[in-house]
Amino acid sequence: MRMEIDEVEGWLRERLPGLAERYGVPGVAVAVDAGGRVVEAAAGVLSTATGVEATVDSVFQIGSITKPLTATLVMGLVAEGLVELDATVDTYLPGFRKATVRQLLCHTAGFEGDVFTDTGKGDDCLERYVELLADVPQLFEPGEMFSYNNAGFSVLGRIVEVVRGEPFDRCMRDHLFTPLGMTHAACDPYEAILHRTAVGHLGGRPAPVWALPRSNAPAGSMLAMTPRDLLAFARAHLADEGLRAMREPQVTLPDIGWGTAWGLGWELYDLPGGPAFGHDGNTIGQSAVLRIDPARDVCVAVFTNGGDRKPLMKEILGRVVETPAKPVPDPTVRPDTRRYEGVYQSSTSRTTVSADEQGRLWLDQVPLGFAVQAGDEPYRTELLGWRGDSLLPAEPGHGPVAFLGDDGEGRARYLHTGRADLRTADRTEA
Repeated sequence: MRMEIDEVEGWLRERLPGLAERYGVPGVAVAVDAGGRVVEAAAGVLSTATGVEATVDSVFQIGSITKPLTATLVMGLVAEGLVELDATVDTYLPGFRKATVRQLLCHTAGFEGDVFTDTGKGDDCLERYVELLADVPQLFEPGEMFSYNNAGFSVLGRIVEVVRGEPFDRCMRDHLFTPLGMTHAACDPYEAILHRTAVGHLGGRPAPVWALPRSNAPAGSMLAMTPRDLLAFARAHLADEGLRAMREPQVTLPDIGWGTAWGLGWELYDLPGGPAFGHDGNTIGQSAVLRIDPARDVCVAVFTNGGDRKPLMKEILGRVVETPAKPVPDPTVRPDTRRYEGVYQSSTSRTTVSADEQGRLWLDQVPLGFAVQAGDEPYRTELLGWRGDSLLPAEPGHGPVAFLGDDGEGRARYLHTGRADLRTADRTEA
């Protein structure tokens, strides 16, 4: 393994600057941990406006990779006997809607999850945010299926601070950062400014906003750190047997090109070489990936601040860990146009699926709300046969979509892309 990690280190130092330039990524930072030995590399700039160089000590936002950290704080409460996974949330937050702690951790609570309401910068922001969730739609019964839910992790953050009796940020620092020696981790812009800090880029320019609202902090709105610090957290999950339960499958994922299942905060991958786990994260112009291969005792983190980051990340990950095979259309699968046609909507997109005169199926998606702020753009693509009710967009850069459920008339009730977007005829706003 030592020779392998030496080769990875040499490859990163030689190739990373060129990869960043090829894909138009302003700045990138990478860390790899093999058996406890860490190698790091960085390239590019933290902001095209300032030209400040990206280094291995620079902090980038990790976005939704924050969720496994929040889940780890919850599991700490479980280990201390202060929280029960299968207790209803209203045990800790009186009056909260029907759901259990476990369902929040594995994204099966069923209520609309992309809620990014700004409830201020004070220590009461999570309390105020959770109160607002009483008004968001319930898409399906709790436990019925998986649908990625940002809001649910803000609720978990509120549980942490209520049970601990301290603001969420302080719980994160006292129970994770300090014990794990994470010295370059910032919960907010006030801490981030003490470090070399990356700025997100949209359309090749620095984003006008550095972070999303503090009310979404437990879900991943502003936590920033170095790849090295994130790997200290990942290493703890390989070393601590008490955290192994977080890798146990809780719900099988739809066939959408993601992992195989979701655990308690972790996305789980069943690969030919063995199981792996990790998480991705995206904020305003910044993206991050974390992958952990327990059998080989390897972890890798890649952070970027803009540009065409997906192929860059894929190339780097492929040098270190096994990655899922690229989906390929199956010409023998004929899409059921009547089942799939319709309009599907969530708080972040409105998607129209229609058939043309030749029987080809087309998807037209318009971003809404937070997705617009994050830089998503409308797109149109043909949908090609792949696996049963899961189809492949012909347009590069977009993952598979799945059509799930039945509206009672033989048509799909949900368009699933990680989130379950409801057919508009079935959707009622609270």
